[in-house]
Amino acid sequence: MDQRFLPRNEFHQLIDVLLAADYSVIGPQVQNGAIVYDSMTNVDQLPKGFTDAQEAGQYSLHQSNNPYYFSWAAAAQSIKPLCFKPKEVLWKSSISDQGTLNFTEPLLDVKPTAIIGVKACDIAALKLQDQHFLEQEYVDPTYKRRRESLFIISVDCAYPAATCFCHSTNDGPTNQTGFDINLTELENGFIISTGTDAGQSIVDGLQSYDISVDQLSEKSKQEKTAINQQRKLPHTDIAQTLKHAQDHQQWDDIAQRCLACGNCTAVCPSCFCHSEHDEYPLNSPEVSHVRQWDSCFNHGHSYIHGIVIRSETRNRYRQWLTHKFANWVDQYGRSGCTGCGRCISWCPVGIDVTQELAVICGEEDA
Repeated sequence: MDQRFLPRNEFHQLIDVLLAADYSVIGPQVQNGAIVYDSMTNVDQLPKGFTDAQEAGQYSLHQSNNPYYFSWAAAAQSIKPLCFKPKEVLWKSSISDQGTLNFTEPLLDVKPTAIIGVKACDIAALKLQDQHFLEQEYVDPTYKRRRESLFIISVDCAYPAATCFCHSTNDGPTNQTGFDINLTELENGFIISTGTDAGQSIVDGLQSYDISVDQLSEKSKQEKTAINQQRKLPHTDIAQTLKHAQDHQQWDDIAQRCLACGNCTAVCPSCFCHSEHDEYPLNSPEVSHVRQWDSCFNHGHSYIHGIVIRSETRNRYRQWLTHKFANWVDQYGRSGCTGCGRCISWCPVGIDVTQELAVICGEEDA
């Protein structure tokens, strides 16, 4: 990969060149006490000097005088909504005056979109989403359109939170593939790497400079520091252990704490469960068939012909954890977890997936 250096006071060039290339630009910003991705047109909208503190059931931001834009771990929400919309109309149906049933697909207005500040855990999760929506027998057309319009500018994570364990899932903290442009933020600027021809065309429009030995050394030190994460997954074969642990007493212990609220699945960058229903607007001849995010923690998610298969919280959490860390391996060749830690931070009661797995795998006392 070609690598260049962009001084911090010239970082606005990147946004300017993207806008000039007719991209809609999305980047991390501070809103309502959290870092989220939203539309932007100016470098001043980035969370300069902000760091995050995350623990089980805790998330907070702190601002200092440091010059960094990306000195935080995982944003409150992943980039999943950019391709897999929380709610969307798949088709509409109507009956003509002659009694004919007609179906139409809504026009999908998709503009090329560049997102800045994507961390390695979210890129790994996007690859899992691609496997599900693009690489099976049937391709999801709306996901495909949005995915193809996405231009990814990733950032190596140098400040993992206490809830992060991406190094344990082999997904981070540095980015290796899956980006158009990758940034490594140093004290005085950014090392820029390109991953695609489209990325190179944007970088060619920047006034950038050769990289020094000192800058490469600073990058190496950041990488070594970032892999020292507090949390990690058990060393045993998690998938096989979970498949044979359906009656483990830890499921009952978890059920006493779990609220079955679905927060973990909502913030998870790889969960893809959804439900579909029809909406009948008043005084309208059209019916909309809608897809929206769902959760395996919802009571009706396992409803089949008058029976709720997983009526107890114990069984719902067991389904989620076993599917995520065992069945995904069978389906996609790897687990569905990328170590972002969001499910830990945003769980109202602070359930820690790494701790629960350690108990079930026999590597920690309950």
